[in-house]
Amino acid sequence: MKAINDVVQYILNLGPTVMLPIMILIIALIFRVPFGKALRSGLTIGIGFVGINLVIGLLSDNLGPAAQAMVERFGFHLTVIDTGWPSAASAAWASPVSAVLIPICLVVNVILLLLKVTKTLDIDLWNYWHFIAAGATGYIVTNGNWWFAILCAVLYEVACLIIADKTAPLVAKFYGLEGVSLPTGSTAAFGLIGIPIGIVISKIPGINKLQADPDSIQKRFGIFGEPMMMGIIIGAAIAALGGYDIGGILKMGINMGAVMFLMPRMVKILMEGLIPISESVRDFLQEHYGDREIYLGLDAAVTTGHPANLATGLLLVPITLFIAVILPGNKVLPFGDLATIPFYVSLIVAHRKGNIIQSVLTGTVVIALALFMATNFAPVHTEMMRGVYEFPKGATQVSTLDMGGNFLNWVILKFSQLVSGIL
Repeated sequence: MKAINDVVQYILNLGPTVMLPIMILIIALIFRVPFGKALRSGLTIGIGFVGINLVIGLLSDNLGPAAQAMVERFGFHLTVIDTGWPSAASAAWASPVSAVLIPICLVVNVILLLLKVTKTLDIDLWNYWHFIAAGATGYIVTNGNWWFAILCAVLYEVACLIIADKTAPLVAKFYGLEGVSLPTGSTAAFGLIGIPIGIVISKIPGINKLQADPDSIQKRFGIFGEPMMMGIIIGAAIAALGGYDIGGILKMGINMGAVMFLMPRMVKILMEGLIPISESVRDFLQEHYGDREIYLGLDAAVTTGHPANLATGLLLVPITLFIAVILPGNKVLPFGDLATIPFYVSLIVAHRKGNIIQSVLTGTVVIALALFMATNFAPVHTEMMRGVYEFPKGATQVSTLDMGGNFLNWVILKFSQLVSGIL
């Protein structure tokens, strides 16, 4: 088992920018795409993800200090620290069940695809950590029950695949990602509760009349409504709330403007590689299986280039911090996952057709619920990360919005506690 785990960890340490091109190449060859075309597409997709990760890094590197500055300036005191999805992913990969769950989840996906239970082929192996985290949750709560841990991971995976199937037409229509679905665990979970909440909010008198999508904003405000300028304005406002000086405010504004300007271009590079493969797969399926449709399950990062998504995510950063302070019963101080909010709202923004006001209001409600769940999840989350992650100074418990505030994982937690009580 140790040898298997070492091999798995080595492959995973290569990261999605290496793993994804390899997976794309293998899938393309299975569907008889010429090797040269398959290799070019795979490498282009990998390069696109490198660009996306660079821009996300720029976002994280700037939002993190700004959030910390806001916390210190306004004196927020909460006892559970949000350490961010990287820490949760590390804890999941380090769990005893990780080595066996990767092949199990992959086989389950293929079986469900062959049985036509799902249309999604989830090739985003890196984000299998969400499934493994669910398995690790079951493992910890039931004091080491392997079979139950496997069941938890599979249940979580099936839920993500179903949500990905149902929302794929929405992803294609709004983001222009034909033949792509989003089985990313956090995106699926936040979309599951966010879409119905968004429907309710969209029916509120007055709010239902507001058209605040990027095109409408740009038409009304001219250059100040362009995505780049929106990023500069929102970034400057976040810096001002953090108490930055004039130079810091200007720098933050330019950096956030750069994120809004560069992200769509990075996604465009990725799509240059993905479109030829998607078309070849579709042609192969139509030739051999009639109208059989398969979606390629990708990281929700492919949606973060949309201006409405990024604007919604940036606006929710200060809102999330203030909600955390005024929300009765919440103990989580949001921090590590603030830069990941655009991933959480991907399906919400798409369903609201890019309406930023409705998306922000919906996101506010969803984040509030996520904070409650993350607070409730903190003891198990802390146990999972003990010995794997160095806790921030003064923190006795940790949690994350990505895992602890994830509705699907929270359901797995409650299911595990129920079964543990019976056992």
